[in-house]
Amino acid sequence: MDDNQSVGSWRELGSHFGTVVVLGGGVLVGAVNIYLAASLLPTAVADIGGERLYAWNMTVFLTAQVVATMLVSRTLSRRGNVGSYLVGFGVFAVGSVVCAASPVMPVLLVGRGAQGLGAGLLTGLGFALIYSALPRHLWVRGSALISAMFGLGNFVGPTLGGLFAQFGSWRLAFVVLAVAAGVMAAFAPHVLPKSGRTEAEAVPVPLGSLMLVIGAAGAVSVAGILSNDVMMGVFIALALALVTAFAVTEKRSQVRVLPRPTYQTGSALRWVYLTIVFLAAGVAVETFLPLFGQRLGGLPPVAAGFFGAALSLGWSASQVVSSSAHQQRTIRWLRVTGPGVLAAGFAVLALLQHRNAPLLLVIAWLPLLLLAGTGIGLAMPHLSVAAMASTPDKEEGGKAAAAIATVLTMSTAFGAAVAGLLVNLGGPSMVTSARYLLLGFAAISTLGMLTALRANHLAQPTEARRGTEATQTAGND
Repeated sequence: MDDNQSVGSWRELGSHFGTVVVLGGGVLVGAVNIYLAASLLPTAVADIGGERLYAWNMTVFLTAQVVATMLVSRTLSRRGNVGSYLVGFGVFAVGSVVCAASPVMPVLLVGRGAQGLGAGLLTGLGFALIYSALPRHLWVRGSALISAMFGLGNFVGPTLGGLFAQFGSWRLAFVVLAVAAGVMAAFAPHVLPKSGRTEAEAVPVPLGSLMLVIGAAGAVSVAGILSNDVMMGVFIALALALVTAFAVTEKRSQVRVLPRPTYQTGSALRWVYLTIVFLAAGVAVETFLPLFGQRLGGLPPVAAGFFGAALSLGWSASQVVSSSAHQQRTIRWLRVTGPGVLAAGFAVLALLQHRNAPLLLVIAWLPLLLLAGTGIGLAMPHLSVAAMASTPDKEEGGKAAAAIATVLTMSTAFGAAVAGLLVNLGGPSMVTSARYLLLGFAAISTLGMLTALRANHLAQPTEARRGTEATQTAGND
């Protein structure tokens, strides 16, 4: 058996430049929007009021984003590649214009909901079109590049948001987002591969699953803004119950959001998705890193913000290197090692949290954050490809690719709520809060190692068959 997997070069990916720009640009505008909006909201509230609805800006956005990722397959079947991207960019642009023109906070929330729908659709389309628009040997490169857009958004978003907020031009920032989406929409028809509508084959909307996911996302979002630990725990428990009900409903239903192999005995796909959940949830730690940098390390806001983005920097940079792996043995090792590296980085960082930490100790936090982020980048591209390659059925494979965005978005929402709970549990001591947060997510990341091991074990027979087929094909040639 040949243990190698063909991996195209970055140069070859460049031959699909236009397609990659649209796929990556769609993910990037959504990622930038998350952090840009967070930076602008204090200025917006000072201008139009609505402080009591402040936290609902993220709640509305995340809930809409989760829902939209679940409608990617249906949108593609009805609108095709180009039409789906025009819908995604169009809805996002309209939402941005509504935000820019908002006279009061409720109107801003409507705009944020539209932005979430557009961003969720664009994120799901990015993964779906990697599957359908790129040759198989470029899936890893494409997944690495698309996923890296999330990390890039962590840099661009706060920078732009801070710049516009500094000059009191928060409305202009949303106008810039609308213009960027409009430019990408104009570019898309000229570079994306065409695909026709298949309305006759379009499946009904899985309303039951959708309602359960909306409920779970809403419960998690509410949990993340509560200050009462007991009520926060109640809402997280409710969200977990709704997710369980979602899985049961999906397994029994003929109309599913997740692909059929997710629920088949002996399939590795469910374990791949769970590994993505445990790995991506760790990004929620970034929300509190600037706070710890300022309160415990005495860093100025700009420097503390950079520490907060270090995790994403490690994630984005390591994917470029990780995507070059081509031996199945190495790929299986990276899937397990990634969560382990993330867990180790968080655990060691937790031990280095002290009040009034000396400068040298604070500086030591930076390589640990980069290391932790590297763990995400080592595994994520190969987990994405494992999901895409989980079934030979083209329709189910497309669903598996699109569902990556749903899994990522849900894990982000759950991670944010769990992070808020851990920080509150550690209060009022900032040191204890930091240690609870970091050790808690170290434990969550460790679970990712266990699910990755299980996924590898179940996937080996399939990989062996593929390797034998590849060898036979080479011999025939």
